Amino acid sequence: MGIIKAVKLAFDYLKYDDDGNVEDTQRAVDDVSLDIQPGQFIAILGHNGSGKSTLAKQMNALLLPTEGAMYVDGTDTAKEQDLWKIRQKAGMIFQNPDNQIIGSVVEEDVGFGPENLGVPTDEIWRRVDDSLTRIGMTEYRKQSPNRLSGGQKQRVAIAGVLAMLPKCIIMDEPTAMLDPNGRKEVIRSARELNQKEGVTVILITHYMEEVIDADAVFVMEEGRIVLQGTPKEVFSHVEELQKLRLDVPQVTLLAHELRKSGLPIPEGILTAEELAGALCR
Repeated sequence: MGIIKAVKLAFDYLKYDDDGNVEDTQRAVDDVSLDIQPGQFIAILGHNGSGKSTLAKQMNALLLPTEGAMYVDGTDTAKEQDLWKIRQKAGMIFQNPDNQIIGSVVEEDVGFGPENLGVPTDEIWRRVDDSLTRIGMTEYRKQSPNRLSGGQKQRVAIAGVLAMLPKCIIMDEPTAMLDPNGRKEVIRSARELNQKEGVTVILITHYMEEVIDADAVFVMEEGRIVLQGTPKEVFSHVEELQKLRLDVPQVTLLAHELRKSGLPIPEGILTAEELAGALCR
């Protein structure tokens, strides 16, 4: 079993009337099965309302299945007694770091999670040192988060999750509110954690260029997974992705249009280097 496994997972949002009775349901995740292995870098794509953020919250037990099951490192999220163990193994990074950072000083914020777990003080500070070093924020440890850029704040949020010693980090559109430099900063940190340290990273994003190095990509529509595969396999479906109101990397779109015009270029081109090589052959 993988680090994150969903089995025929479904989730309904409930709407209540003034008397507290359920008057309507909206299925946000529908019959999703996936098995994410330790050490993978996974991307989940989909337009707003496709169910990807709801699925992410299932991976951290912020939401529990209506039907089916979600397992985190073999533990069923429906087991309430295992809630803290699940959230220690699968940490969540949200879209707005201001909603996640609560400390008045960076190092205090990073140590907040382990402190809540009852970790001894000496071990807390060791984890703070290690986490800030891993994401390149040691020099900012005494600063107020309010003085940091958006990208730096998001890296502090990642450090706070790392201090919990997770096996998996779920990043729910972590760069949506950042400028291009901030987006690059955060994604670079996530990729280094994955490639150098084997942390499983699950990235939910609208930015196609952020996922071209992923091990696998899942595309969601109306709560279901409608496309999955390597980035090359998924981005070979340019017109299908466009019908799903999703973009593709600009170089992929250019290669697709050149191919339609008659040039012998393969589908699934992801980088300028790949396109240049295809044109030279």
